This record gives sequence, C-alpha cells and structure tokens, in this order.
Amino acid sequence: MPVPVIQTERLTLRPLRASDAGLISLHAGDARVATMTTRIPHPYPPGAAEGFIERAQRDDSGEQAWALDATKIDGEEFLGVISLSNTGEVGYWIGPPFWRTGFASEALAAVVAHHFAHGGGALKAQVFQDNDASAAVLTAAGFHYLGEGEAYSVARAATHPVWTYNLDR
Repeated sequence: MPVPVIQTERLTLRPLRASDAGLISLHAGDARVATMTTRIPHPYPPGAAEGFIERAQRDDSGEQAWALDATKIDGEEFLGVISLSNTGEVGYWIGPPFWRTGFASEALAAVVAHHFAHGGGALKAQVFQDNDASAAVLTAAGFHYLGEGEAYSVARAATHPVWTYNLDR
C-alpha cells in the first residue's frame, strides 16, 4: 500500500527513504528508544536501519510507515517514525532530542485524522507501563484505555507489562 505524504503545521510525514538510515540508526540505537518498543533491538545492529527501510517500502509490508520530517520549519529532516498496520495498530518512536516537543502528538493526530478520513476502522495501540509520556500522547489523541497486558521487547529480551488503548471513529 503506498504511503501518502501527510502535512501538519510543523511536520511533513513522508515515506521512509534510504537517506534516513543513518539517523534511524542513531536514534533507534539509543537504549532509551529501543527499550520502549517491542521490535527495536539494542544494541542496534549494523544494517538494521537499511533492512527496516527496505521492508517499509515494500507493497506487502503490512503497514504504512512515515518519517517525521521537520524541514518545513527549518528543523531536522528525520525526528522519528510513526506507523499504522493493516490491522489498525499504531506505533511510533521519536529520537530523544525531540522528546517533549509535541511532535509525536502532532504526528499521531495527523495519522489518525488521515486514517478516519479515508474510511479506516478502529485503531489500537499499546505502550509499556514505564512509558508515561507515550501513554499521554495516546490519550491526548483521544485513545481510550482498555486494560493491561504483556508484550515482548526485543531490546529488553523479556516480556513487560503494557497498557492497551483503542480509538473508534
């Protein structure tokens, strides 16, 4: 499924490109990022960013993945990633230099609006229970708390408690 470009006030959400690999490696390689995700390993291995980009660009990837690009406000060209799977699961991460800037909230609001404007169904998300900031991003976007569970984190090499959320149209 092609990844559309989505504009926000400060961001361009755009498809990932090969030139993002270095900054993906830098930010995803930070343990503070990796341990808050289910799929990012730590340490981040050589070639992982290139593989991630290649998978994201495939038509059969099962999800749409956007780079958060702030060049429209003379900011960095890569701040993090937000994705939406074919099953309606939203995921995102932001590089530590851009935490507490509102970029994650802005990107999530734009992806949610785009999804619903194009007839998409209910969305779901989960966050590790030690990630209050990400939980706040979800609730600010209108997601509702559903309950608790567990998810495996590659970086932690263990299951860890999560909070689950959903958002209906």
